[in-house]
Amino acid sequence: MAPDRATRSNRLIAVELDQSIERSPSPEAEHERSAAIYDLIEENSFALSNGTSGPYHLVLATMDGRLVFDVRDMAQQPLMAFGLSLTPFRRIVKDYFHICESYYDAIRNANPAQIETIDMARRGLHNEGSDILKERLQGKVELDFDTARRLFTLVCALLWQGH
Repeated sequence: MAPDRATRSNRLIAVELDQSIERSPSPEAEHERSAAIYDLIEENSFALSNGTSGPYHLVLATMDGRLVFDVRDMAQQPLMAFGLSLTPFRRIVKDYFHICESYYDAIRNANPAQIETIDMARRGLHNEGSDILKERLQGKVELDFDTARRLFTLVCALLWQGH
């Protein structure tokens, strides 16, 4: 019998945003953040590379231009904390936001073939960002590609200010 999802060790069971991450100025952006967190918690494969078992509670914060990962156990005891520079993500996130805007415009105005082309480009940028994130986490966190995609979605949602 498979272990219960909430007690399986190699997964995140909670993700929260520290007060250092400002609330989004728009309801749409705040919704994107909440949806990204929900999707990440719902299905993920996440394990600390140092062998400390989970399940894990992740607190995200920002400090000095870095995204800080504060990984804790179920009792909120610290297990590992580290920061990732946001600089390597700025171009890909900017490009991703631009293509998403084009995609949403296309949904309203373009034919299905044009929408499909833009969506393929959007997915390609999302995959590229996920690869960068997975590479930057190497040696700290073991995660599968689908979890990297969900985590990259959350990074984008944190950086998106909405309009």
